Amino acid sequence: MNKINKLLIAATALLIAAPVFAQNWPARTVRIIVPYAAGGNTDYTARTVAAKVSEMWGQQIVVDNRPGGGTNIGSELAATAAPDGYTLFMGGASNAINMTLYAKPPYNTARDFAPVVWCVQGAALLAAHPSLPAKNAKELIALAKSRPGQLNYGHAGLGSSNHMAGELLNFMAGTKIVHVPYKGNSPSITDAISGNVEMVFSGVPALVPHIQPGGRLRAIAISSLQRFPAVPDVPTFDESGVKGYEASNWFGLMAPSKVSKDIINKVNADVNKALAMKDVREKFDRDGLITKGGSTEDFGKFIRAETEKYSNVIKKAGIKPL
Repeated sequence: MNKINKLLIAATALLIAAPVFAQNWPARTVRIIVPYAAGGNTDYTARTVAAKVSEMWGQQIVVDNRPGGGTNIGSELAATAAPDGYTLFMGGASNAINMTLYAKPPYNTARDFAPVVWCVQGAALLAAHPSLPAKNAKELIALAKSRPGQLNYGHAGLGSSNHMAGELLNFMAGTKIVHVPYKGNSPSITDAISGNVEMVFSGVPALVPHIQPGGRLRAIAISSLQRFPAVPDVPTFDESGVKGYEASNWFGLMAPSKVSKDIINKVNADVNKALAMKDVREKFDRDGLITKGGSTEDFGKFIRAETEKYSNVIKKAGIKPL
């Protein structure tokens, strides 16, 4: 048998084997890498989805928390994992932001990851200390334009989605509000309550207790395009005059780029089933997250748009790559 015939037979065997392999997958424990410590929204999303899908597959799904490096440690570990489908990754906005924020990121989101399914979307809420004279987004923008570089907002850290929400507002509204980075979300909120910073951008769940009647912060606006179920009385920046403004904190499953399309399609279908369950949707709603789902193609298109958007924001803000 000549060499060409051997190659043709080998290629045919691989084509036949691929669907069979996908049908038998998973035959053992699946790992979901989360690039944050346990307890945050990314971890919470991964564990909620894993619990439901594990039941469908009859296989254990473990969440592997790998925090550090602005999510680069966990992201690189997932990007370079064996492409057999047994390592998945709960990615998020940082995987779009870091492509420009870092001069030499240790992975490339577009090249090294295959989008699987968009799981949930969060939003950033801007809240102010009561001493700030602005009571809504229109008044804030007018005040910020009259005092360029004099107002400030706290956020969870350089390059975080909350930081980018503020920079996007500056970019789209033509303001110069100064960002104040903290080592985490909680200290930024604490300083806003104390009046050490005038405003704070944070995820919805952490701010809800502080913007209720009698709370110590005033809600200004939320970064989603539509009003958020968890805080229906808080207007969006879009309806407040900053048309098209949207800064979301999102989480979705990805896989190493060379994972079989059959496996990716199976994960997509089963996670979509989980996300459609009433108890899952209600659970996410209570915690200020909107359930998404959808096709791999739509998720990939969204990631590309987010990467381009934050590239423009970072460059416009003059943030030097780390």
